[in-house]
Amino acid sequence: MENRTLHNNLPIPSIGFGVFQIENDGKTKEAVFNAIKAGYRLIDTAAAYRNEEEVGAAIKEAIKEGIVTREELFVTSKLWVSDVNEKRAGLAIKESLQRLGLDYLDLMLIHQPYNDVFGAWRVMQDAYKQGLVKSIGVSNFYVDQLTNLAEFNEIKPMVEQIEVNPFCQNSEKVKYLQEYGIQVEAWAPFAEGKHDLFKNKLLQSIADSNNKSIAQVVLRWLYQRDIVPLPKSVTSSRMEENLSIFDFSLTEEEMESIKSLDRKESQFVDQRAPETIISMSKWTY
Repeated sequence: MENRTLHNNLPIPSIGFGVFQIENDGKTKEAVFNAIKAGYRLIDTAAAYRNEEEVGAAIKEAIKEGIVTREELFVTSKLWVSDVNEKRAGLAIKESLQRLGLDYLDLMLIHQPYNDVFGAWRVMQDAYKQGLVKSIGVSNFYVDQLTNLAEFNEIKPMVEQIEVNPFCQNSEKVKYLQEYGIQVEAWAPFAEGKHDLFKNKLLQSIADSNNKSIAQVVLRWLYQRDIVPLPKSVTSSRMEENLSIFDFSLTEEEMESIKSLDRKESQFVDQRAPETIISMSKWTY
């Protein structure tokens, strides 16, 4: 597994495994264990996913069986909106650690750009200094929100996790974040199959010319943009397929052609819409 390096010199795997919407009935534990067995070292969860316990159980089992050591893993969790304040953030970090059965997290993110992000960030900075988290970052922030947070605090976010896929390429935002020294992670790299992504003629043509699948082409496209993708699957064969992206390269022409698929808008949610903020403010995990 190749690594990238965060601005605090912490290595981060160049591809991860996401567990959003994997059911908390044994399926998450099985999926994470199989992912680690397949070679994934970055596991991305969140308090709001309601499956941290099963992620932790899978990690414990993988370590017990000698598949991996804790130091070889990069485990991410996130503060939900209700915990994004100075009073709750510290407790929420410790609660995530308890559910995961871990002594530290490799990355803790603010999940959404709402509530008291400054208060929560001060707590996260303290957790970082104490070694409870090895890196800190944000998710779904607009560049003005992120820059405001970074410029008026001691520690700049190391990571921002945002939606990036062929239909929402976020090119200007990615360029800004990378120039600003922040590692970009991509959630929903396949846009959850929207617009028949896995039947797209352009992507299929590129896949055929490289003897790869459309999923592998999309992940390689993200990799060549220096973005860490977070694909999800509960099928072992697909997990392995999604990791097999380091033995080929997309040409400049292929990379350029994928730009034509960009719809220049989120395929899921408008983070700045008042109704989005109201809805998330009321949702609890």
